[in-house]
Amino acid sequence: MDKLITILGPTATGKTSVAAGLAARIGGEVISADSRQVYRGMDLGTGKDLDDYIVDGKQLPYHLIDIADPGEEYNVYRFQQDFYRAYKDIRERGKQPIMCGGTGMYLESVILSYDLTEVPRNEELRGELEKLSDKELIDRLQSLREVHNVSDTLDIERLIRAIEISEFKNQKSKIIQHPTSNIQHLVIGINLPRQEVRARITNRLKQRLDDGMLDEIKSLLASGLKPEQLEFYGLEYKFLTQHITGELSYDEMFRLLNTAIHQFAKRQMTWFRRMEKKGVQIIWIDGKLPVADKIEAIHQLTN
Repeated sequence: MDKLITILGPTATGKTSVAAGLAARIGGEVISADSRQVYRGMDLGTGKDLDDYIVDGKQLPYHLIDIADPGEEYNVYRFQQDFYRAYKDIRERGKQPIMCGGTGMYLESVILSYDLTEVPRNEELRGELEKLSDKELIDRLQSLREVHNVSDTLDIERLIRAIEISEFKNQKSKIIQHPTSNIQHLVIGINLPRQEVRARITNRLKQRLDDGMLDEIKSLLASGLKPEQLEFYGLEYKFLTQHITGELSYDEMFRLLNTAIHQFAKRQMTWFRRMEKKGVQIIWIDGKLPVADKIEAIHQLTN
């Protein structure tokens, strides 16, 4: 098939098992589109589900997982560059690329072929910013954009970089489409009722805690990462770190984290609906179907 197959959906909908099973059936390889699974040593907290890539006893190739160290900056620009390299490599070997994930911006950067520019250092701006206090820097950033990521305000270098990026993007009036991209797309969404997603999220969280997610985070802290750095890597790392450092009891941690993941899944669906409004055709399939039936349904669409 000439098209890139994308399998997307909110967290806990079983995307990976479907993508891996489809790859095994059609001679494909999976490219992960997940902003956190790029990091080594962050397995349970990011939901890598690496066992899903073993199908009928065989290891399925996957890409863009475990390619960066914790503490390293990884962003949509780097993802897009890494994606195109992986995509080209898979195509040149005669295999079918399958992109799978739930990070909306990463998915969209490929499907809508955004022409992203790496933001250069602005030494003049940096000289100006280095004279400001922490509060003045935070106010400056908030004047440029809504601050969703609290990690941008945790240290001066990250804060200055966030302002630098925001200033650059504000000057560049819009993201334009990459003129050379000719990838055709088949985009599949895994659709489940909200209550089903909520139940899966809760059950999966319990399982990952039983599997040792707290130990994983303790190990990362022992490796030298600071608690405020870990909180940058998503909800699980934020709330479990707060439990480990004594800010939250176990029950408080579980309740707050479970609720936050539910809210995150809802935001993911909002993003996918917005992609549809931008012209992306997403073919939604019933997530309640057995994995084999979902794979068969997608396989029929590729013929």
